[in-house]
Amino acid sequence: MVGTLLMALGLVLCLEGLVMALAPSRLEDLLETLRAMPIEARRLLGLIAVVAGAALFTLAHLLAG
Repeated sequence: MVGTLLMALGLVLCLEGLVMALAPSRLEDLLETLRAMPIEARRLLGLIAVVAGAALFTLAHLLAG
């Protein structure tokens, strides 16, 4: 279980690092877009991301069996 969590965290860090390394200007544009969104929309976006992440984690756990 701990190994799986560490692998997931490592994957997230790799993907975020790739975005920052390969497209830093696009990341700045994304942050500006997020700043322009109302707080309720950002909160909803975060909640959707949490639910999607939990669903993917559960699916991966079920498939690993």
